[in-house]
Amino acid sequence: MAAAKPVLISGAGLGSLLLAQSLRLSKIPYRIFERDASFVFRAQGYRLRLSNEALDAIEGVLDAPTWTRFWDVCGKTGGAGFAAFDAVTGTQTEHIVPEGLASRGGKIVGIARGDMRRVFAEGCEDHIEWGRHVTGYRLTDDGVRAVFADGTTSVEGSLLVAGEGIYSKVAKQLSGGRLKVYDTGARGIHGQAPTTAFKGLGEGVFRLRDESREDGAVFLITNVRAGDMDDPTINFGWTMGGQPGVIRAPNDDYSIVGKTAADIAKGLTRNWHPRFQPLFEHMNEAEAAFWKITCSTPSGVPEWPNEPRVTVIGDAAHSMTPAGGLGANTAVRDSALLGGLLRDAGGYAPGITAAYEKQMRVYGSAAVKESYGMAVKQFGITIDEETSPTV
Repeated sequence: MAAAKPVLISGAGLGSLLLAQSLRLSKIPYRIFERDASFVFRAQGYRLRLSNEALDAIEGVLDAPTWTRFWDVCGKTGGAGFAAFDAVTGTQTEHIVPEGLASRGGKIVGIARGDMRRVFAEGCEDHIEWGRHVTGYRLTDDGVRAVFADGTTSVEGSLLVAGEGIYSKVAKQLSGGRLKVYDTGARGIHGQAPTTAFKGLGEGVFRLRDESREDGAVFLITNVRAGDMDDPTINFGWTMGGQPGVIRAPNDDYSIVGKTAADIAKGLTRNWHPRFQPLFEHMNEAEAAFWKITCSTPSGVPEWPNEPRVTVIGDAAHSMTPAGGLGANTAVRDSALLGGLLRDAGGYAPGITAAYEKQMRVYGSAAVKESYGMAVKQFGITIDEETSPTV
């Protein structure tokens, strides 16, 4: 009997790795193709707040020991709950008790992207091919091959799953251009500082907003967890965003990492309240990184003619703004859904991608709409689906 063809996964992000865990535990062969040279090649950015739906999806995929390791790495924040402040005056403008954002046990559950990626990669490392940039696919008589940037192709797979994010060439090919990611014009900076720099805030989730600038508002979000604030060897992260035109990377190069990004962040916050200054005065400059705020089609995940051998997950299917922290939460739901359908079928079977896409469009479209609606208010962005630029 011939060996089963592997499921091919493009990209080694969070959604791809959780899908790989599902396939590994279901004993379904798989291969992952990642354009980066290693996991440490790229900055991982800010912590993620995990919704109850996301935690249920992750727990449903992982085996008990891996779930325990994952849960132990998660931070559980109580304290102030969610508190918003005027960044310049230090005046509190909003407060939501912890239960308003809580996922489990009355706590706000969060995890660093890098930690999440590390746990999801356990047991999958030998199935990753590094430095393999997927730029498309070719269908075969009874399978599919990934096409790489150098013109070579992968082994024949039973299914190709595009999980390589907002620049996915597979998503564009599959959907005939219907899957679009819009550049909102808003930009941000990720930063880190020793936990001792956050002691003035206390425990909780905090949003700082500066509306004193003539060119537009700047905001910052951070999650301060108990238990680590006295250990200067541990870093907490924050993420800053600005309305279109406020934050600009030199030469519009958003791959820049380090002091250049750190200096811009410090310049934008030099007039902020002394309570918040330690976040910038003590920041780890080498870890500062720019990011673009993008969003998929606000009206929802579009439909395209189903291709039984190819589908999309995560940001490749539904990119979201950071408002509400919905992107990664929705991506892991994709992984759990698609992985469960493959598990129940014992591997690839006709109809799986159609069934997955039908369900994904419902919750994915709702999440994009919610994310965009919040971003319009928070970041001052507007997307015209006919004329706005795409990435």
